[in-house]
Amino acid sequence: MPVPKAELHLHIEGTLEPELAFALAARNGVTLPHADTAALREAYRFSDLQSFLDLYYRLMAVLRTAEDFTELADAYLERAAAQGVRHAEVFFDPQAHTARGVPLGTVVEGLSASLDRAEERYGVSTRLIMCFLRDEPVESAMATLEAAKPYLDRITGIGLDSAEVDHPPAAFRAVYEEAARLGLRRVAHAGEEGPAAYVREALDVLGVERIDHGLRCVEDPELVERLARERVPLTLCPLSNVRLRVVDALADHPLPLMMDAGLLVTVNSDDPAYFGGYAGDNFDGVQQALGLTEDQLRELARNSFRAAFLEDDEPRRARYLAEVEAYAFGTE
Repeated sequence: MPVPKAELHLHIEGTLEPELAFALAARNGVTLPHADTAALREAYRFSDLQSFLDLYYRLMAVLRTAEDFTELADAYLERAAAQGVRHAEVFFDPQAHTARGVPLGTVVEGLSASLDRAEERYGVSTRLIMCFLRDEPVESAMATLEAAKPYLDRITGIGLDSAEVDHPPAAFRAVYEEAARLGLRRVAHAGEEGPAAYVREALDVLGVERIDHGLRCVEDPELVERLARERVPLTLCPLSNVRLRVVDALADHPLPLMMDAGLLVTVNSDDPAYFGGYAGDNFDGVQQALGLTEDQLRELARNSFRAAFLEDDEPRRARYLAEVEAYAFGTE
């Protein structure tokens, strides 16, 4: 069994494997622009973030009903549990669905039908995080937050994702202020393709509690010192970074440098169907490519639970941390 871990950076739409995409397309009468699953997998060769997003949004057309979202989440949870995930904080992109006529309630109800039984079926506790598309107008994000109010008993927090370059976090100040007023936790993608300055903006203007990605913080020593001092979690996604050409190869990833600097970093899968691996695959990848020690891997697992939004259930966090301490490496 792999080391117990939490997954804190996972887009549920990014878990849509080709086989499920074709099955849902057939069920919903959607024609995909690919001959078969092999042809679709061949399309997973991305030059940058935007080339990935173009395919990512195109494939979402197969997701139409609550049942589709339930099936999607179930498939993710089964794979994640097999790779040692004990707690998952799942992102979803409501605007990408409402824009094509799928009601927000359909998405939330469908995902909740899976997440509500995740612990019983898969041994995985969950949280749901609603993300806004930063390349859409701020007014759309605010309208989405307003529309989500009937479902806030099922939504733990908000995030900010999609194309980062030329879309600074500060534009969404009012949305994040309203989310804070509503008691929602706050995270944001920053410092992936965008500059280290976006990480500062996300912290200072949006008041985020975690930074998703954030690896370009290493370009700003003062920012690195601040992140370490304030223990701001960074949810890194190594295989994603390679597939999107953020780093040339896994061996070049700054993860060890970030750990040495005292940063609270975690390892996650981002969009695993597109980027070549789930949470455990990312752990295995960095261990092999970067030569991480058992102590470093255990620290990454600890960090994942420390950074999780489990303040309402500290006994659970303690149990998960105890599982990490008891884990015997070399027994996978």
